[in-house]
Amino acid sequence: MTLGLTTQVLVADASAIDAAAGCFAGGGLVAFPTETVYGLGADATNSRAVARLYEAKGRPSFNPLIAHVADLAAAEAIAVLDSRSRTLAEAFWPGPLTLVLPKSQDCPVSDLATAGLDTIAVRIPAHPVAQALLRAFGKPVVAPSANISGHVSPTTAAHVRSDLSGRIDMILDGGPVHVGVESTIVSCIDGPRLLRPGGAAREAIERLLGEPLALVQTPFADDDEQPLAPGMLASHYAPRARVRLNAENVAPGEGLLAFGPTLPEGHERAGAVLNLSERGDVVEAAANLFGSLRALDAKNVTGIAVMPIPQDGLGEAINDRLRRAAAPRP
Repeated sequence: MTLGLTTQVLVADASAIDAAAGCFAGGGLVAFPTETVYGLGADATNSRAVARLYEAKGRPSFNPLIAHVADLAAAEAIAVLDSRSRTLAEAFWPGPLTLVLPKSQDCPVSDLATAGLDTIAVRIPAHPVAQALLRAFGKPVVAPSANISGHVSPTTAAHVRSDLSGRIDMILDGGPVHVGVESTIVSCIDGPRLLRPGGAAREAIERLLGEPLALVQTPFADDDEQPLAPGMLASHYAPRARVRLNAENVAPGEGLLAFGPTLPEGHERAGAVLNLSERGDVVEAAANLFGSLRALDAKNVTGIAVMPIPQDGLGEAINDRLRRAAAPRP
């Protein structure tokens, strides 16, 4: 890929959405908002465009991508849904749930996008800009988070521009996202299994199914293994500064990522303090997570101390992302 592309940043109105659909048709790369995070989109059926996307992100080519579609009929054109997966789709789509399903017999999605697997990850995003763009384009769009691979995921157009300006063709600015963590991924192959916690709470999925979700045996794939779904590499969502979890004190010069009304010992010595939710609300914390990590990282702190986050509801997804951000790096 030739760096130094002119990256257009357009307010996501009707004319911009038409321009973005045309960009996809020409093999281009467009970042756009979903309700979870900003995604970097490419025509899922165009292997050359998918290769450009991998290159723009610096993403390992064995890491499969999620195919985003506009409606259930479009999902059925690329994947096979059984009664259980259809129940989940009808309840949670459009929304922050990705289902890993068998490919349909004539699935047009590039093998490069599915990393050569005979399964495909599919979701219908709820954001109105994403919905309008998918309908205007009329084909599946792969859209991992619109950042350099392994960096903190973007929740605003400014975050995308910081990472990818000059690497992609267009950014649709639809304002800040409201969920703030990626979609939950559930495999519907050989029984329902939770591959990645995310914007749809596990408890809600289990209530609907009337059974617990099995956990994948190795939730953090090693960097040289082929993951079963996006977002499963051990070191992921990582700021430049080292992340320290469950911090009960703060060292001088560290940034503090706080949660709740009570700050830990030494907070007055912190290089910077940001609170995910002063009232201890995990939904608010999820929406603020990636933006806060980026903001602390920009302050050149010596490290980032993270207060304990409850595991309930979206807390499971928050802790999953924080563990990956804190994981040892190659």
